[in-house]
Amino acid sequence: MGLSIDEQKAVDRFRKAVVEPSQSKLVILDFWAEWCGPCKALTPVLEKVAGEYADKGVVLAKINVDEEQFIAAQFQVRSIPTVYAMFQGQPVADLTSARSESQLKAALDQLLAQLPVEGGDAPAAGGAPQGPSPEEIAQFVKLGEEALSAGDAQRAAGIFAQITEFAEGNAPAHAGLVRALVMLGEIDNAKQVMEVIESDPRLATDPAIAPARSALELSGTRVDDGELAALRAAAAAAPEDMDAQFALAEAAFAAGSRDEAADTLLAMIAADREWNEGAARAKLLKIFEATGLEDEWVVGVRRRLSRVLFG
Repeated sequence: MGLSIDEQKAVDRFRKAVVEPSQSKLVILDFWAEWCGPCKALTPVLEKVAGEYADKGVVLAKINVDEEQFIAAQFQVRSIPTVYAMFQGQPVADLTSARSESQLKAALDQLLAQLPVEGGDAPAAGGAPQGPSPEEIAQFVKLGEEALSAGDAQRAAGIFAQITEFAEGNAPAHAGLVRALVMLGEIDNAKQVMEVIESDPRLATDPAIAPARSALELSGTRVDDGELAALRAAAAAAPEDMDAQFALAEAAFAAGSRDEAADTLLAMIAADREWNEGAARAKLLKIFEATGLEDEWVVGVRRRLSRVLFG
């Protein structure tokens, strides 16, 4: 994947120390350095709490940022100490602000209530480890949706992909994975997931898949930066040209500029809501569906739409 030998070795060390344990445990990942005073103050707290929570499936992993600069860069560590909670290879919480024992325990208790972390005790004899319960799967889906709403498509894709392995028939997880991949620009991968969905009648007929279909449909208008710049110039030169405005809105949303897309469509609706049989409003509603009706951004734009239509 274009990594140097040293970078590949760093990845291998990280996989063994963090990723593999996190498949069943909750890993407290501490980025630190020898010269960092606050790190030395925090270390005893992390070690004490991790020891007390070991029987609940919590382990501590420490990354020296001077020795593992490549890994620190992948996590975009800007200051230390930086502390994350890792589960199944994905960061699930930023624990950096939890500097006291009580704060750290409260954060861990909340995570352990949501995630199917295996405790320190061995599984009961004669039985294979149980997968997540429906309630736990629902919590996973919620975490994925929260990551999507926050714009963290990479984390959302990881969460949703894990859910689809545990629960192959979970439609919201498959839909979320498609939407996350579209947000990342991985359209071919999103199409492959959609092919899996369409081949399974349980998934294909589930209403939860509709937002994923909309997201994939909207991604079909993706253009490169040069084409997007040309569309912006054309729309700016002819603000009365509805076709030019509509083309810009489509391309802007596909490129990730959803504010620009919404602003353009709202202006079109305000100017002529009946243009092309209400195409601008229909496109905006499809954007709402693809993004998620509960998303805070969607809620805000819907208020603006209501003011345009009824204010």
